[in-house]
Amino acid sequence: MLMSLAGIIFGIGFFIVTQAQTSGFEQFFIRTILGTNGAIRIEDKFQDTIFAMAAAGHNADASKFEVAADRSARKYIEGVEDPERITDALHKFRNVSGVSTVVEGSVIADSSFKNDSAKVYGINLADHLAVSDLAAQIVRGAGSLEDFRSSPQGLLIGRVLADRLQLGPGDSVLLQAGTEQRRYRVSALYETGVSDIDRVRIFMHLGEARSLLKKTSGASFIQVALFDRDRAPMDALQMESVLRHGAKSWQEREKSWLEAFRALQISAAITVSTIILISGLGMFNTLAMIVIEKTKEIAILRSMGYTRSDIARIFIWLGAIVLFFGTIGGWALGAGVTYGVSMVKLPIRGIFRTDTFQVYWSIWHYVVATISAAVVVMTAAIIPARRAARLEPGDIIRGTSQ
Repeated sequence: MLMSLAGIIFGIGFFIVTQAQTSGFEQFFIRTILGTNGAIRIEDKFQDTIFAMAAAGHNADASKFEVAADRSARKYIEGVEDPERITDALHKFRNVSGVSTVVEGSVIADSSFKNDSAKVYGINLADHLAVSDLAAQIVRGAGSLEDFRSSPQGLLIGRVLADRLQLGPGDSVLLQAGTEQRRYRVSALYETGVSDIDRVRIFMHLGEARSLLKKTSGASFIQVALFDRDRAPMDALQMESVLRHGAKSWQEREKSWLEAFRALQISAAITVSTIILISGLGMFNTLAMIVIEKTKEIAILRSMGYTRSDIARIFIWLGAIVLFFGTIGGWALGAGVTYGVSMVKLPIRGIFRTDTFQVYWSIWHYVVATISAAVVVMTAAIIPARRAARLEPGDIIRGTSQ
């Protein structure tokens, strides 16, 4: 019975730890994505095609149709034509906490050592800080954001790109867009931890980007931050119907990664649950042996007036006691190991940047672990309990009990 109790403790504890780890990395990935690309991105105006109009019906309400229309039935026009009007409309959505207009374009970045392809993102700094974690992502450059704010020729360059070009704060770099060439000064280096972003993205002032890229009006996209990130898919559909521009939520953009994290969580849960299952089987064997060895004692109790329910409750209470202490021990083990794991140094650079194990504390990890243990333990207790309850005193005395 003690071995079964130990198994339940370890099973619950490791279930909690593995779920805290997988959920932790998933939540950290989500925070990184939201802090880099925002909750929703507004881009590309769309128009109805003749097929979409026919599908909607001549008398259908246009706004309702836009929500339900298949995106493949739309004709898209690249970019946002009137970003000021779209921005004003976005601020009227209750869940919107920030809006940033971005002008994007491809350039060749040329330092004194080498050149490399890059993408410039023209931003209004105050607006972009409201929809991203750019301020917290600065890794080199004293007073960097103030320097960038006050310098029309200032740039914020990703750390990976800066290392490739051997650039640092204060260095100059030549940007070429088509036939236009201009020299700028690096105000600071940033690092999101997403290598695909840090290798190509250069931030500059919105007006300077328009001038360099020859985009005097419009915008490439509008980045939106939300108070409640989980409402992003619903808000994106509503924005599409109102603004008549494509709107992608972070859940849609990162669907493949989110599904991968979900698969890891399920896989870890199934693997660790086998510890609980094995412990339950051990407990079942123990209780079954007790029933066999204590048949005479059971007969005495029955002859003293104990009912079948009373006998069954004895074994069920044994299971409940094991479950109770196993749960308390498992919770303590899970919480302790989770805290210890969160202190482990683990430098990661790839889809996000972190220097320690990421964990996510959730009461639901403890609830699910307890429910899983309860199902296994109580099942293991109920089967021998029912067998013990069926024993008859007369059969035991005659030696014919089953």
